[in-house]
Amino acid sequence: MNNKVNNPKVEVPTGIALNDKDCIEKLLVALKYLSKDMTVALTEASNEELYKEYKKIFDTIIEDQRDTFELMFRNGWYVLEKAGTTKINEKVKTLNQEFQDLN
Repeated sequence: MNNKVNNPKVEVPTGIALNDKDCIEKLLVALKYLSKDMTVALTEASNEELYKEYKKIFDTIIEDQRDTFELMFRNGWYVLEKAGTTKINEKVKTLNQEFQDLN
């Protein structure tokens, strides 16, 4: 059974030179780091106006991150895995236990 969820892979040149896939991967990584850093900036904003400005920037970053991920997925450069019932049940059990541990 194939547990992969992906699109046909768009082939890119190999070698030392950066290709489209390499550039998009670097962009996605940078956007992920930016969104994490912006989360900290949002929570530590010193006033409401600053928070609102940071929020606008954050919203743009996460939209760009999603668009970049979608582009990679459409080009077959990002492969997802279907989770089977057993894997899902194990995760639910783990999360339920972690929730109980909080109480």
